[in-house]
Amino acid sequence: MKKKFNITGTCFPKQHYMADVSRKMGQAFEMIEEGLYFTINRPRQYGKTTTLNRLGGTLRQTGDYIVLNTSFGGIGDIIFDNEKDFSEGFVDILAKYAAAYMPEAEDWLLEIAPSIHSLKMLDKMLTRFVSKTDKKVVLMIDEVDKSSNNQLFVSFLAMFRDKYLERETFKTFHSVVLAGVHDVKSLKLKLRPNEEAKLNSPWNIAADFTVDMNLYPYEIKPMLEEYAADKGVKMDTQAIAERLFYHSSGYPFLVSKLCKMLDETYLPQKTEKEWTDEDVDIAARQLAKESNTNFDTLVKNLENNEQLYRFTYNIAVEGETPAFSIHDPMMNLGVLYGIFVDRNGLAIHNRIYHEVITNYMTARMHRLQLEIRSDFGGGIGYKNDDNSLNMEAVLLSFQAFMKKEYSKKDRDFLEKNGRLVFLAFIKPIINGSGYDFKEVQISEEKRLDVVITYFQHKYVAELKIWRGKKEHEKGLNQLHDYLDKQALNEGFLLIFDHSGVKNWHSEWQEVKEKKVFVVWV
Repeated sequence: MKKKFNITGTCFPKQHYMADVSRKMGQAFEMIEEGLYFTINRPRQYGKTTTLNRLGGTLRQTGDYIVLNTSFGGIGDIIFDNEKDFSEGFVDILAKYAAAYMPEAEDWLLEIAPSIHSLKMLDKMLTRFVSKTDKKVVLMIDEVDKSSNNQLFVSFLAMFRDKYLERETFKTFHSVVLAGVHDVKSLKLKLRPNEEAKLNSPWNIAADFTVDMNLYPYEIKPMLEEYAADKGVKMDTQAIAERLFYHSSGYPFLVSKLCKMLDETYLPQKTEKEWTDEDVDIAARQLAKESNTNFDTLVKNLENNEQLYRFTYNIAVEGETPAFSIHDPMMNLGVLYGIFVDRNGLAIHNRIYHEVITNYMTARMHRLQLEIRSDFGGGIGYKNDDNSLNMEAVLLSFQAFMKKEYSKKDRDFLEKNGRLVFLAFIKPIINGSGYDFKEVQISEEKRLDVVITYFQHKYVAELKIWRGKKEHEKGLNQLHDYLDKQALNEGFLLIFDHSGVKNWHSEWQEVKEKKVFVVWV
């Protein structure tokens, strides 16, 4: 069987190219050896199921453990309706997985299941179950937050808490590992519709799972080396690993998806079997435009929570970097969903997510708030004979558009959403012939660099809020350095001035050896 890069379901070493996460596995293994109970709570497609599977295999290989890798996924909701159905159903789940990992107990579990009518009976049965072996029994349950807003589930956790506290008296599971998006240790339970959610979790006996599950270049590189050797593909594995991390910040799904695109889509189109940094950049930009279940979940989480949407907008578009507090519900929710990461202040988790989010918000701006006039958009009059883009004309046209709308529409709306309005304005101009890629530069000026590629030409348009002359000079020097990195001699600076009277000014400025066209709106 030929190996491939996998983005769906569990990854298996014999079938899939996988990053070297042995150090992470070692940390989790030590927690289990210590007999700890814990939850692996990470966003969707972050490798939770694969981690449980690999942990289980490693533990079994020692010969000291029986590991039951179970899951609440795919069992339906009826099992959570009442205590009898749940108790009997959980025994059936154990029997299913015991068939593979503890066959001597399978028949006994199937026989006893119909007589287990309550959690109290289930509690006693579990003690008898683990007593059937001298080995340490580890229980792993995936998809545990399937019905985490259910009183029955809370009672189920309470049962394991009591067994943990009495483990010196009654034999029980050596370790219990739960996996899901939410951390059930801080579970919020809502018993009735319209009732305020309350903290009510008995899982406070669980240890914190602090293993960093992002994939770093030193973990990605061995996977690339194996792939390159198998397929005869030429690449600088260290450089490619770093470039993959640059775009993904190590989000496992994004790393695997980019590799899959490079292997299955881009490599067959090339005359030479080689991966380059530029290939990774192109794949990242293309990925940000695609639809997949990961991005669908990302957008759904923003659509379903207007407060989270607004908070994300301030970070992604306005460049806010609020200090992170785990006790702030909105910040914690964004981290839980994989939208935010704490980098000495909240930021969007990775560059691809930043692009996806701003593209989505731009489209939402079109749909909900903005009507781009045909006489200001569509690309007419902005294209030169050599297929370059007349960025000076683009910015002057945007300035004219803002001036026209500012005089008769909601000024507050335009000032709060100016950056997103510009992104919405430029979309139809470059559509079909180029693309834009957003990158936040953290500074006092809250810069947002928009790198535009139009045919074979590249432009950098920096967006910032006016903070005075001193910060403006600093911003020009920062733009100069960024242009240097991009090997460009000209740049463009769009300033949103909320300080008072609008001057609607524009001018070319010399910044050392660079030329910068500055436009105030």
